[in-house]
Amino acid sequence: MSIRNLDSLFDPRSVAVIGASERPFSVGGTLWHNMLGSGFAGDIFPVNPKYKTLSGRRCYARVTDLPQAPELAVICTPPATVADLARQLAQLGTRAAVVISAGLTAQQKQAMLDAARPTLMRVLGPNCVGLLAPHARLNASFAHIAARPGELAFISQSGALVTAMLDWAEARQIGFSHFVSLGEHADVDFGDMLDYLASDARTRAILLYMESVDEARKFMSAARSAARNKPVIVVKAGRSAQGQKAAASHTGALAAADDVVDAAIARAGMLRVNSLEELFHAAEILTRFKAPAGQALTVLTNGGGAGVMAADAAASEGVPLAALDQALTADLDQVLPANWSGGNPIDIIGDAPAQRYVDSLHALRRHSGNAGTLLFIHAPTAIVPSNQIARAMIPAIQPPGEPALPLVSAWVGGPAVAEARALFMQAGIACYDMPEQAVAAIGMLQRYARNQAELTEAPPATLPFNGAAPDVARVRALVQQALDSGRDMLTEPEAKAVCEAYHIPVVATSTVPPDPQAAAAESARIGFPVVLKILSEDISHKSDVGGVVLNLQNENVVREAARAMLDRVRQAQPQARIDGFTVQAMVRRPQACELIIGASIDRVFGPMILFGQGGTAVEVVKDSAMALPPLNDPLARALIGRTRVARLLAGYRDVPPADIGAVAATLQAVSQLLADVPEVAELDINPLIVNHQGAIALDARVRVSSQRPAGAANFAIQPYPSELIETIDWRGQPLTLRPVRPEDEARHRAFLESLDTESVRLRLFYSRRTMERSELARLVQIDYTREMAFIATAPGADGQERTLGVARTLTDPDNVGAEFGIIVRPDMQGSGLGRILMDKLIRYQRAAGTQRITATVLAENSRMRQIAQTLGFVDQPTPGNPATHELTLHLQPSPNPGAGTARTTRKRKFLR
Repeated sequence: MSIRNLDSLFDPRSVAVIGASERPFSVGGTLWHNMLGSGFAGDIFPVNPKYKTLSGRRCYARVTDLPQAPELAVICTPPATVADLARQLAQLGTRAAVVISAGLTAQQKQAMLDAARPTLMRVLGPNCVGLLAPHARLNASFAHIAARPGELAFISQSGALVTAMLDWAEARQIGFSHFVSLGEHADVDFGDMLDYLASDARTRAILLYMESVDEARKFMSAARSAARNKPVIVVKAGRSAQGQKAAASHTGALAAADDVVDAAIARAGMLRVNSLEELFHAAEILTRFKAPAGQALTVLTNGGGAGVMAADAAASEGVPLAALDQALTADLDQVLPANWSGGNPIDIIGDAPAQRYVDSLHALRRHSGNAGTLLFIHAPTAIVPSNQIARAMIPAIQPPGEPALPLVSAWVGGPAVAEARALFMQAGIACYDMPEQAVAAIGMLQRYARNQAELTEAPPATLPFNGAAPDVARVRALVQQALDSGRDMLTEPEAKAVCEAYHIPVVATSTVPPDPQAAAAESARIGFPVVLKILSEDISHKSDVGGVVLNLQNENVVREAARAMLDRVRQAQPQARIDGFTVQAMVRRPQACELIIGASIDRVFGPMILFGQGGTAVEVVKDSAMALPPLNDPLARALIGRTRVARLLAGYRDVPPADIGAVAATLQAVSQLLADVPEVAELDINPLIVNHQGAIALDARVRVSSQRPAGAANFAIQPYPSELIETIDWRGQPLTLRPVRPEDEARHRAFLESLDTESVRLRLFYSRRTMERSELARLVQIDYTREMAFIATAPGADGQERTLGVARTLTDPDNVGAEFGIIVRPDMQGSGLGRILMDKLIRYQRAAGTQRITATVLAENSRMRQIAQTLGFVDQPTPGNPATHELTLHLQPSPNPGAGTARTTRKRKFLR
């Protein structure tokens, strides 16, 4: 991933239009017209050998004739010319190019990229509409209209959708910071754009239209980073399950690509919507609604019908209405007419003056803990102008010195409410035309909050569970044995052995030859009732061929069932080799629920985990959800919660809640199996039966592959890097150096509060020791793909682990430079701990291929400067600021010493 030279793409000083034309309705003519008409302040150079002048400007025959290297080039010439043009531009020093040209072959695209790579010239396209950057007055596109300046960035894979969206947004007076058509995204892709826009000050929300994703780990890393800074909202085309491939397991059959995308978007902390209209509704609420999303909804309206419509919409969206407690009802009784609705929705009656609205808001503020999110709905009346009501309400919603009420509004109507709606929007209050739109937006807000919670989780690939580590060696031996014998499906006993090795409870299973008498004898040994199943390497779904019989009560019944099963299987699959039978005790669990837990490999996102309602009708019921590994307990429970069967597991009537912890532990075990054993290609545990007593697997199926499609290295999200944990002997006690993790938040707060004012000032450049919870969380919830924080911990006097110091780096998306910071407890300064942490950090960044690490420190911070100098850092005063020094350590030579660099450096602040 890289944001290198993207500033030249979106804010260039000069632009060349190659293929510019005066021919009406041509791409070159439209591009030239758009560039001239955009008000771009820099130099614009037309290039076309057919013209001497264009629009009164000199036109150049060749790129090499240009008086200077254009910072940005827009290419709309035949495909065969593109690679050579890219080579010439790169040699001139052009930093970015937009390739409008369509129809490039794979070889031509590669030649274009090869020409651009030596100087890191960035390429947008090919086969794209181009880009618009309204703040830079840049319209390097052949779109039919320009974009208004605004604070939304829109990135699309579809060129046709770009022009349609521009038209749609113009009609609604919606503005943009950037409007980009990616085309075939040969170079600049979604990951690059997310990285660039994440720290763009002009962009308050990022809107994506996606059709496909390449390089899943790059995309997920960029998306998770961007979603921490601002809302990222996605429309992903392709929800249809048509074309789904056949699979050897239920999991493979259920794992539609769209479900995988849903899981990826949720895990990245983004929000998925279903339409372009929803895209803007979501942007409205996510950028204007600053309070936490309440789980319930309270409706305040001046019309009973509007309240009923909102209640219906809430039921459809799964947003519960809040129950009004007695104290709130009593307060409302004091300020509302006797004939008010008396419940939720709160109907304050159509004749309400402005003060009645204000009094109702004050009452809701006093009891806000129970009201949840507020939805205000107003229909115009002839009694009080809507604009007067809006002016009276805004100070009550946003009183000076107090937090704003968590309120969303719907001003229903046209001209009569237009001014009121505009007043609310100017005040930054989320505003919609209809109650249903507002309720749908609130539902989006709640989904977004859940996704943001998943974003903060950073589990390791391996987790201790059930008090013991899994028997990985046993599983690897079973897998290798199958592969060596030419099999890709494990037998049922082998699959259950895999489960046992990962501490997943399974029903005991015996194997016997394909002899009815042997099956009967083994059943008598186990004890009745039993379950009899066919055992065949050639039969994956045993129930489909009559290969499973339940609840057999005695030996005679087992013998007859075995004979009949052999006949059925031989008739259904005459070519199948029959290896024997499996016999297991019939498990009876009162009030149990059948579940499925599985794993499969997605073509783009790699290993995936599935959970849902199980049994033989699993493909018909289709109550399942998917998640990206690695999983920890919160993520496993979140996956369970995304299914309908979760409501059954919660208990109902006389059925007690099921043991959700046992189900979550099984999901985590599957996650670790995928990390440990790369050969796993598909896995089914179906059914896993669970009740209040626990969970047990009755059947399991595992497919393996010598291609090693699983493994932590193929996870789309980098797991917690537990391999970087090390313990050394230091001052007579064990000192642990390890990457920080979210669970360290409380210890990290205690560590920061232990620092004296001077230590904080020297490293943070200010004297504050306390932090907002969100800021603290950001320090411990990191993306290990691009950021690292090593903490040093040791047992305290009470035996509890405490944090003694932290060293942190934040690497740019190109992995060229990393900013570092370090801080240790005051009582540990001068002990050598700082050097130990820095040595750990340097070793890590060098192994990661980072070229240099840097820091800006106060000139008076002599201790930090001294440590850095002993480690080989170059210490120089900051140009133009003698109060600070720049510390730089080159870890390895630059692979592109002559390559261009971005014009600006985007600084991030963290502990120094």
